[in-house]
Amino acid sequence: MKTALIALTALLASTAVYAEGLPDRIKSAGKVIVANQPNYPPMEYKDPATNTLMGVDIDLGVALAKQLGITVEWADIGFEQMISSLETGRVDLIHSGMSDLPKRRDTLDFVDYMKSGAQFYTSAARKEEFKTPADFCGKTVGMSRRTSFPDETAKWSAANCEAKGLAAIKVVGTEGSADARAQLKQGRLDGAVQGSETLPYLMTLEKDTYAIVGEPITAVYQGIAFSKKDPALRDAYAEALKAIMASDEYKAVFAKHGLEGTMLDGIYINGEAAK
Repeated sequence: MKTALIALTALLASTAVYAEGLPDRIKSAGKVIVANQPNYPPMEYKDPATNTLMGVDIDLGVALAKQLGITVEWADIGFEQMISSLETGRVDLIHSGMSDLPKRRDTLDFVDYMKSGAQFYTSAARKEEFKTPADFCGKTVGMSRRTSFPDETAKWSAANCEAKGLAAIKVVGTEGSADARAQLKQGRLDGAVQGSETLPYLMTLEKDTYAIVGEPITAVYQGIAFSKKDPALRDAYAEALKAIMASDEYKAVFAKHGLEGTMLDGIYINGEAAK
């Protein structure tokens, strides 16, 4: 009993260290309000049977909040409204598969927690036509217009298709990744681009439907986004992430979803290793 009390006291003391760095408004509320749109499995989605939030970001968000001695209130907000919701104080942070891009750092700070990349894929029925990404030169490829993928694909096309005298990829911005997959199945697209972390999960749901082509064409970190005006909250989360990395809880979250290959080796703030 005495040993258990000592362990519990140590745990509470450890949590309190990280909680002390939280802004007063978070301490008083005992929670963070987090922008998240659950339409990006396996990062965030709802169980069709129970409507329960699930995914890497959900599990990681709960683990981080627990480390800080607070709870999470998830706010279902469209991706395009997330940054404005953060700026107006509707939410405290964004944790929803958001890429840590240089152009976003003018208004946001990121605590990065995984690596990702833009990945070409096609239908399983056409996999023999597309052995490498270069086979998409001159073809029609779809991807969510709300992401960085259209710009990244266009840049890749300029360097790997047009620069070599091949026809440019015809980039089609879709209403979302699900729309791109639907158009691919309908034959309206030759291929599609999606985050490399999502495709293995989708391929387990729809067997013999898709084929991954080559390696990811980009390398980018995904991060938890904070307002530039809120460095204390950012730093508290960085310390909490460091703690769960040390305890293997971080690894357990990614292993649960089969994404161990996307884990980071340390703490990164705005794409740079923290000192």
